[in-house]
Amino acid sequence: MRLELSRAPIKAGQEPVFEKWMSELNARYDELEPALSDERQLFEATFKSTEADGQVWIYHLSLMGSDGTGLDEQHAIAATHAAYSRQAKEPGWEELEPKFMLTPNHIRDTMIRWAATGSH
Repeated sequence: MRLELSRAPIKAGQEPVFEKWMSELNARYDELEPALSDERQLFEATFKSTEADGQVWIYHLSLMGSDGTGLDEQHAIAATHAAYSRQAKEPGWEELEPKFMLTPNHIRDTMIRWAATGSH
């Protein structure tokens, strides 16, 4: 499994686009959920943070299997997701280095199975 915490700055003046992006993802959650299996995503979450200097950052937290397919832009919602990403945030991600993750054994076993197969 791969645990990732990544961050990228939101482009100047694009915070409203970021908010629209997140609203659209929340509204279309049911379209996103089926892709989790192919991507081997156990979960993903997005956060927004404003630094003291006013720079707004997007943080992305995800846990996935190491052999997932990644974002497939052939699906309408994935293409929309990628288009918003290109418009709202600076290219690329700064990767934070994971050091520790704790989960109960019965949950970890299920997570390992999902990460490997994309099913329960």
